[in-house]
Amino acid sequence: MKYISVLGSTGSIGTQTLEVVRNNGDIQVTALAAGRNIRLLEKQIREFHPALACVWDEDKAKELRIKTADLPVRIVWGMEGLLEAAVEARAQIVVTAVVGMIGIRPTIAAMEAGKDIALANKETLVTAGHIIMPLAREKGVRILPVDSEHSAIFQCLNGEDRRAVHRILLTASGGPFRGRTRDQLRNVRVEDALKHPNWSMGRKITIDSSTMVNKGLEVMEAGWLFGVRMEQVQVVVQPKSIIHSMVEFDDGAVIAQLGTPDMKLPIQYALYYPERRFLPGERLDFWTLNQIAFEKPDFENFRGLLLAYRAGERGGSLPTVFNAANEWAVNEFLNRRISYLDITDRIERAMDEHTAADNPTVEEILAAEAWTYELLSGLRQP
Repeated sequence: MKYISVLGSTGSIGTQTLEVVRNNGDIQVTALAAGRNIRLLEKQIREFHPALACVWDEDKAKELRIKTADLPVRIVWGMEGLLEAAVEARAQIVVTAVVGMIGIRPTIAAMEAGKDIALANKETLVTAGHIIMPLAREKGVRILPVDSEHSAIFQCLNGEDRRAVHRILLTASGGPFRGRTRDQLRNVRVEDALKHPNWSMGRKITIDSSTMVNKGLEVMEAGWLFGVRMEQVQVVVQPKSIIHSMVEFDDGAVIAQLGTPDMKLPIQYALYYPERRFLPGERLDFWTLNQIAFEKPDFENFRGLLLAYRAGERGGSLPTVFNAANEWAVNEFLNRRISYLDITDRIERAMDEHTAADNPTVEEILAAEAWTYELLSGLRQP
């Protein structure tokens, strides 16, 4: 029996993690953490019987406590509650599926408590990779990637000498606006940007995929996960999302991981690594597939990816500003307060005005996030 804690249980990755739990029958969920969706969280508590459940909002937590009064579950809230869920005593693996920089402190706490991390929170490594990776080595814990691209790279490297990696080929679908110019992107609506051609994801990550900012975050994350320089991570557009990523070695060999676009595969692989288990679902049909096409990424019209390389190459607190500016801008766009192209414009403005600090502490990372929000809020049109 495996014991896991799921942070972000009501989101896209969290619900699919619980599908994997449901399909296998030999995983016990010891803690669940969610934002405000207590209706779904209550259903999850009743099905999976965790000892602890966390809600971000205190009032929602009080409401959930009443709804689950008949169950032996302890309801907690806020960051302190999230930290409790991360270090729940029986949990062996913590699935970090919360969105945003809120995931940094729980991830660190879980690692310090000796938990392995099934990592689905990009921001943790993007902003604090210089803290997370040395801590993992110090504590002897594993960071098991859940993102489909990073899981693919992890699988390609299995049994290989990582010192022989020449470059990582990180695939991207190109999103719903692949091939469009900036002029054609000016009047993009929220509804348009939320239509991803291949993947079913949460609202924020779907917008990030459309701007290619998400791929930029993945480039930075890959650098930390696999110990390579930014220039060794090359983005390759593969519109059908069949090849999830590839690794090229010093001898010229390229190893790729292929599959249907199903997030349950990398989730299950992370939870059971190194074991592979049967996963129900669609399989690749190469006779139907016929061919796989590749394209170069469009840095000119999708500037989010270009800015990500700039942030990652500089390092320090600049990736935090990149990430925080994007979080702020995506929220503004989803609430229809700025235009689609304003997202990357705001990111660039914040990066241009920031004086990056080297090797920031967690407190300095959070301060850089707050600085970014304050700067951009001051620029908001009345």
